[in-house]
Amino acid sequence: MGARTSRSRVAVRGVGLAVAGTAAVTLLGGCLRDVGSGFAGFGWPEGGITDRSERMYDMWIGSVVAALLVGLLVWGLIFWCVVRYRKRGEQLPVQTRFNLPMEVFYTIAPFLAIAVLFYYTVVIQTDVEATSPDPDVTVEVVAFKWNWQFNYRDGLGPDANTTASTVGSSDQIPVLVLPTGQTIRFELTSEDVVHSFWVPELLFKRDVFPGSLRNEFEVTIRVDNEGAYIGRCAELCGTYHSTMNFEVRAVSPDRYQQYLSALESGMAQPEALRSIGEEPFATTTKPFDTRRT
Repeated sequence: MGARTSRSRVAVRGVGLAVAGTAAVTLLGGCLRDVGSGFAGFGWPEGGITDRSERMYDMWIGSVVAALLVGLLVWGLIFWCVVRYRKRGEQLPVQTRFNLPMEVFYTIAPFLAIAVLFYYTVVIQTDVEATSPDPDVTVEVVAFKWNWQFNYRDGLGPDANTTASTVGSSDQIPVLVLPTGQTIRFELTSEDVVHSFWVPELLFKRDVFPGSLRNEFEVTIRVDNEGAYIGRCAELCGTYHSTMNFEVRAVSPDRYQQYLSALESGMAQPEALRSIGEEPFATTTKPFDTRRT
């Protein structure tokens, strides 16, 4: 009876250790939000410019920190077993003995870690995917081999009207001008194959599909993040995939309206950009010599 009670206490302690360890990993992952800056974001782009990029960055850093802590725990146990149970003679140790607390720990701890990670992933993904019924700006992004067209729309969906448009060419990088501090809805569609709309500072990318499927998402660029940001196609889409770049230019709402008015009046993209005091051509990338005949 005493032996059973002792084993039960050990099992309870094992479960408690598993719960405490998982909770510690989670809490440390949340508390060390700024540790990523010391390690270049652990491979994740730093300096997100939207209202949703910070949450994704925190999720990445927390996950990496938690994974490292779990790895250190497992590595420590492995090396401890190597040292503690190293060969001491020719006699084999007992082959049928089991350790109930360790078995409970190795069963419950991974489940708890996965459950915590799944919970935070779902919460953050739901927030990032959320859209509003009436965004301030709607931009239709049309991808084609091998460039981009940006249509500024007066409403949502394929039936809305295009009020102004810019399109790239082999000689000119298209510039997508967006206002800061306003809700921007992107509607992505492709003319031919699957492309991918990627601005690293947005901290995520979206596939662009051909046909009737329109991939949509929504962001708000922070007011203090005016500037120029490079955009790329992140899906291998053909021979000149590497030349399929564009630029996002974040400006104040007033200058954004002036830019739209300039486009609507018939100005070309460089002239419209110059009219609001911006560089007329892309500054983060330049056209490639495609040697196309």
